[in-house]
Amino acid sequence: MPKIISPAVAWPHLLAEVRRHAPEVFGADGQFLNLLEGRWQEPGAPRPFNSPIDGTALGSLPMLGHAVAERAVVFAKNEATDWGRLPLAERRARVQACLDELKPLADLIGKLLMWEIGKTYALGFTDIDRAIDGAQWYIDNMEGMLKDRQPVGLVSNIASWNYPFSVLFHAVLVQALAGNAVIAKTPTDGGFISLSLAFAVARRCGLPVALVSGPGAELSAVLVQDGRVDALSFVGGRYSGRTIADALAENQKRYMLEMEGVNTYGIWNFSNWELLATHLRKGYDYGKQRCTAYVRFVVERRLFPQFLETYLGVVKSLKVGNPTLVDHADDPLPELAFGPVINARQAEDLDRLYHNALQTGATPLYDGQLDDSLFLPGQDRSAYRAPRALVGLPRQSELYYREPFGPIDSIVLVDRVEELVGEMNISNGALVAAVMSDDATWAARTAKEIRAFKVGVNALRSRGDRAEVFGGLGESWKGAFVGGALLVEAVTTGPGPVLGNYPEATLLPEKV
Repeated sequence: MPKIISPAVAWPHLLAEVRRHAPEVFGADGQFLNLLEGRWQEPGAPRPFNSPIDGTALGSLPMLGHAVAERAVVFAKNEATDWGRLPLAERRARVQACLDELKPLADLIGKLLMWEIGKTYALGFTDIDRAIDGAQWYIDNMEGMLKDRQPVGLVSNIASWNYPFSVLFHAVLVQALAGNAVIAKTPTDGGFISLSLAFAVARRCGLPVALVSGPGAELSAVLVQDGRVDALSFVGGRYSGRTIADALAENQKRYMLEMEGVNTYGIWNFSNWELLATHLRKGYDYGKQRCTAYVRFVVERRLFPQFLETYLGVVKSLKVGNPTLVDHADDPLPELAFGPVINARQAEDLDRLYHNALQTGATPLYDGQLDDSLFLPGQDRSAYRAPRALVGLPRQSELYYREPFGPIDSIVLVDRVEELVGEMNISNGALVAAVMSDDATWAARTAKEIRAFKVGVNALRSRGDRAEVFGGLGESWKGAFVGGALLVEAVTTGPGPVLGNYPEATLLPEKV
């Protein structure tokens, strides 16, 4: 019997649910609107948006230009003054009301994220669930974090598409809770529909939030450089991040710029291959489209046979396919390793990186193929790519220094500890790394030589968003660190400096 799209996640049904819960985000002609000046308006220049799952038309991004985005900033800046004067108890009550309204919508948002950015349902639900749980933690602990501190004013947020809730929306709620007005740009590559639903709830609960769509070239001058913006939070690639950092070079506003780095996993004097298998399977969540994905494995050469046996056993077992398909209408959604990458352009770029590596001398270790049974006959598969792996990557290969942001792994073999450390540090700073060894003392000592913000010893590290600080070393991060109390300190002023990674100093003086 051929597979069918589960009725529980059929797109027309989900879109109707968005209309039912947030009719204000639609114009009279059915186009999506922007949230600015306290209300939903301005369809802009609609840009059609199709799902990476199978090309289904989902709607149109309401793309704005500079002038309208500037109106949004002007209003938001004025709104910041009154909001910042409200007692914390009132701000807490409004953010709590927002969370209470979002909780019943978590299932819907998880399903929307399947279609918008290609997540499996489990990962989409986890994204919104973590945002709600994380914001609740800040509601419960904010009073101590805000002692002797004041909001900066207006915070601008530009984030990538891969975690629109646990990264972007979570930060927006915490920034507002801390007393700031907030403006956010929807990721152009996906997430604008689910974010519109969440921002509609937030605005109805009285939060000073704005949500705008538009091309980066048009909106950057407003959301990054406008003098009315007091702080900027950016999550994205190094090229865009460097451009933004250059624009901020002579500006005194706060900034938090999270960028990619090549996160590495080093193996030396190691025998716990079952643990490696667990880490490998976990590492393929969302097709490695994560800032903390491990894509470079640096392995002691004598261990390569055991590593290869474990590695191939895992990647060959991974199921990659359409996350909406079931055999019968009442079946649960499938348990896949991952679905599509974000779009066909990204899939083609992964192909380009892979073939460049081959042309420059790398050896293909694994080139996975898609399973026809995990797709509808004839469906668009242009955004799907199975896992691939390379060994012996030459330095002239683009992948040698670059994070692929997709399911391509590089394996590097080394003979000396000095080589292992050097090969783990090739990207001038990273967000996370892991050192694996039967000798935990040696691993802990070696971990101190790895240029990553978080280094796991016989364990994976991840972003974290509550009591744990998060940042990056070298070119993977610029500006204030976040996580725990630092996420609040990054958007408030008070006694003492703000910890971070800055071009010419390790601490940013407080804004007077």
